[in-house]
Amino acid sequence: MGHWTAVDVPDLSGRVALITGANSGIGLEAAKGLAARGCTVVLACRDPGRAQAATAEVQAAGSSARVEPRALDLSSLQSVRAFAAQALAEFPQVDLLINNAGVMAPPYARTVDGFELQLGTNHLGHFALTGLLLPALEAAAAPRVVNVSSNAHRMGRMRFADLHWEKGYSRWGAYGQSKLANLLFTYELERRLRAAGRKALSVACHPGYSATNLFKLPPGLGWLGTVGAAVMGQ
Repeated sequence: MGHWTAVDVPDLSGRVALITGANSGIGLEAAKGLAARGCTVVLACRDPGRAQAATAEVQAAGSSARVEPRALDLSSLQSVRAFAAQALAEFPQVDLLINNAGVMAPPYARTVDGFELQLGTNHLGHFALTGLLLPALEAAAAPRVVNVSSNAHRMGRMRFADLHWEKGYSRWGAYGQSKLANLLFTYELERRLRAAGRKALSVACHPGYSATNLFKLPPGLGWLGTVGAAVMGQ
């Protein structure tokens, strides 16, 4: 059996997919693949200008499907709530939620709500978004929640006594924690969905070493991402 590719995606006409961080990288490629099969795709992006540019790129790929750019800043729970309210009003049924957006190994920073930036963006923002969108997901025939995690979860530990790294910050330790949190959320959401007899499925994926904007590493380390993405990235 050969590798599964975008060519194997079935017809998705009449379905709605919402992708966070869809202006570049994996999110953008997923948007192109889904739209090519007739799926309505919502590009949930922090930068409205980049969202518009991504919309044009998806449409230029030859798709006639509906592609909608929307503003979403996962580092702000106010933005998450506003986005979810708009999405529920506009799309009462969501078939696929791809929690893809993320940040990797930045200098220490906090979200507007006071969370360590990587945990707040990569996990807590998506956690809140998924919960708020559950009514629309449950309205679909076979809904899916896909959390983009990473094998970097293996270097992560949940620092429950210091989740936000107030006692010394490790950029890679915090990234690993956020990716581990993605997986713990995926498993627990799936457990609760099954216990409640719900239709939705909760799954996670490891995207591999992909040549995306995440590999624009901090000053002094940027060459590692450039070389690695060129040699091993897809």
